[in-house]
Amino acid sequence: MDAPDIKQIICIKWGTKFGPEYVNRLHGMIGRNITPPFRLFCFTDDGTDLHPDIAVRPLPVFEYQAPVNTRGKWPKSRLWGDLGDVTGVVLFLDLDVIVTGDLDPFFTFGDPDDTILGRNPNTPFEKLGQTSVYRMRVGRLAPLQGIFRADPQGVADRYKYEQRFVTRNAPGGVRFWPRGWLAHFRMHSVPPFPLNYLRQPKVPRNSRVVIFAGNLNPPDAIAGRWHEGEVHRPPMDHLRDAFSGKRRESLSRHLRHYLLPATWVKELWRE
Repeated sequence: MDAPDIKQIICIKWGTKFGPEYVNRLHGMIGRNITPPFRLFCFTDDGTDLHPDIAVRPLPVFEYQAPVNTRGKWPKSRLWGDLGDVTGVVLFLDLDVIVTGDLDPFFTFGDPDDTILGRNPNTPFEKLGQTSVYRMRVGRLAPLQGIFRADPQGVADRYKYEQRFVTRNAPGGVRFWPRGWLAHFRMHSVPPFPLNYLRQPKVPRNSRVVIFAGNLNPPDAIAGRWHEGEVHRPPMDHLRDAFSGKRRESLSRHLRHYLLPATWVKELWRE
């Protein structure tokens, strides 16, 4: 596939979990790792303080009853249909990813009509896609909106996560990015126990994008904590808590959750 004349990247921001700095830093990272021209479109309910070079668009209208009993980023379903003046092939990026390498191949891999997802590293025995970084032709996934709208809670209960729903129901099926292009911060950057007490997380070798999952986001990685609200403590203090019973999780999980500040995230996650 030849590279498009203008590389189109889209993201979505709703609510208050992610501030404008996430979008602005994503724009900066893209610009440092792509051959221009490119344009980042942010679909959002609040475009305040976004960089002037970011194309702000309202959240696409998609009326449905949001699932309340099931986890998953179901508001992403707004992007599956009509995106107004944004047409053609687009690359979607989550707001909390870190760009670590050349993004150009994401626009030339496969066929323009392919829906291409990352392979979910948490389910190695299931052919499951991961939607932190995916490419689609706008409107290609519109039939999924009809299925989801008809029974949002039922779909969520059956598939648990929107990425499983997309993987199983995308028209024409899905393809996956080559192995290594996407890396998972917890699984591929943080050293395993006990090395996590001695070594900082490293940039995964040959990666292009590092994704974050759960409650651990770039600011947490920079601060050396597992989630917002947790305070980074010296290794001996953490170990003392682990063996004294001052923890809300299993011993093994507590030990694996120690995290030294990730200097490389601080260096790359900037406008």
